[in-house]
Amino acid sequence: MTDEVRLKAGRREWVGLAVLALPAILVALDIFVVLLALPEVSAKLGANSTQQLWIVDIYGFMVAGFLITAGNLGDRIGRRKLLLIGAAAFGLASIVAAYSTSAITLIIARAVLGIAGATLGPSTLSLISNMFRDDKQRATAIGVWAGSFSIGAIIGPVVGGVLLEHFWWGSVFLLGVPPMVLLLIAGPILLPEYRNPDAGKIDFTSVALSLAAVLPVIYGIKELARTGWNTIPLVALVFGLVMAVVFLRRQRALSDPLLDLRLFTNKMFNTELGSMLLYSALTGTTMLFIAQYFQTVAGMTPLQAGLGLLPGLLLGIVSVTVGPQLGGRFKPAHLIAGGLVIVVAGLTILSFSTSAAGMIIGYAVWCLGGGPLLTLGMGLVVGSVPPEKAGSASSLAQISNEFGYALGIATVGTIGTLVYRTQVADAIPAGVPAAAAGAARESVSGAAAAAGGLPGQVADTLLAPAHAAFTSGLHVVAAISALVVLGVAILNAVVLKDLPAFGQPPAGQDGGEAGGPSQAAGEAQPGGASDGASDGEAHASAQASRDQVAVAGHES
Repeated sequence: MTDEVRLKAGRREWVGLAVLALPAILVALDIFVVLLALPEVSAKLGANSTQQLWIVDIYGFMVAGFLITAGNLGDRIGRRKLLLIGAAAFGLASIVAAYSTSAITLIIARAVLGIAGATLGPSTLSLISNMFRDDKQRATAIGVWAGSFSIGAIIGPVVGGVLLEHFWWGSVFLLGVPPMVLLLIAGPILLPEYRNPDAGKIDFTSVALSLAAVLPVIYGIKELARTGWNTIPLVALVFGLVMAVVFLRRQRALSDPLLDLRLFTNKMFNTELGSMLLYSALTGTTMLFIAQYFQTVAGMTPLQAGLGLLPGLLLGIVSVTVGPQLGGRFKPAHLIAGGLVIVVAGLTILSFSTSAAGMIIGYAVWCLGGGPLLTLGMGLVVGSVPPEKAGSASSLAQISNEFGYALGIATVGTIGTLVYRTQVADAIPAGVPAAAAGAARESVSGAAAAAGGLPGQVADTLLAPAHAAFTSGLHVVAAISALVVLGVAILNAVVLKDLPAFGQPPAGQDGGEAGGPSQAAGEAQPGGASDGASDGEAHASAQASRDQVAVAGHES
């Protein structure tokens, strides 16, 4: 049997992938249904404005805070075991959330959901990297996994709306229970176990330091973007950065660290991780502005706004599905950079559009180009490390998305808000009540709310400059994003230029065993640990992988 045949995944792996896609669908769906349910939750549980924010935000905070720990823990105790533990905790916490009798109980349940959710992403992605060793198959599997998030985003508003119309608010949280039960039943049958046989005990001091670093930084960035330069979020941000320095210094001193800093010595690993961070920062912020535009400027209902995003989400699914299929014909550099150029085209359309139709088209074009980075880039991040580090690499890939979104809102989003406030400040005509004018100067949603209590002609004179100013802010956000994404495209074209298409030998090699991006990047061959086992071939393969990492990571 040839090495190529041994690398190919069979029917069991593909059925197992379907099981692994369930948590991805659930995570995206959960975000939408919670936002839909928030008004009724607030009314039934008497949640004040602060509690409402924590009901929404605590989940993301916990996910971001525990990703490093979860990725490392999966490498140590077994990725399937951690996935099943997380699934059980997620299901139980979903039941508690559904039947909460107070806002505090719901916040606590959402926090547990976040901790459990942090185990799902790294575990599923690292298991995919172990189950699918063939480059093209792994990219396709990651495409299915990534597309599952879009599926969850599409069905989330629909399913959530139906449940909230016919049942009580807690029913939306029970959506998480059946998929987790199915995962608990099918997981032990379909999913193999992988862990690092040489891993030592987990360093709980590092766990505490990672939480002390990540949570305050995420909180500080979000609050500074939301409320401006206030003391508490600024102190939290500084404290988190100091803890991050302490955490990194401790990792350098440990023989078996929670986060292996040697991962960052690979140039390609850093490039793809940074690319995904910037992509999520810029495009995530732009999407937030588009969604606001639909509802505040174009006057769409929440359902209509969701339908406005639907063409883009559908094309996004096409992109993450087709991208890996093209991997056997084109180099990753060409696919990723070319896709990002399409993203730039979509952002450029957005930067000039003054209608809802233009925004829908621009968003759809952008989504069409994002698939190669999300699938091939994610595969290169996970594939550029030894198999025993796949969990840690997966967690870092997801942390980059969490930090990226928060960082984008705090930077580019703040610039867009500043453009709005600067332009609208002197554009509100005389005759508009001072309170309404003040609300309009704060935000376009404030202008919309204030206009609701004004006579028709006065409301129009207030809304016209607010809508124009917000559109200008969106244009600036999209233009900045387009320029930076273009730079990311060029960076990928340069750094990945020597990686061959899937199944092709690396540049400079004639004949011999066909390689692919993962081999040139340092993808270890099948081995490592399965159900705790280890053999000489696995260690020899891992060593060969490290040699290849050195070639691709430092000579790119």
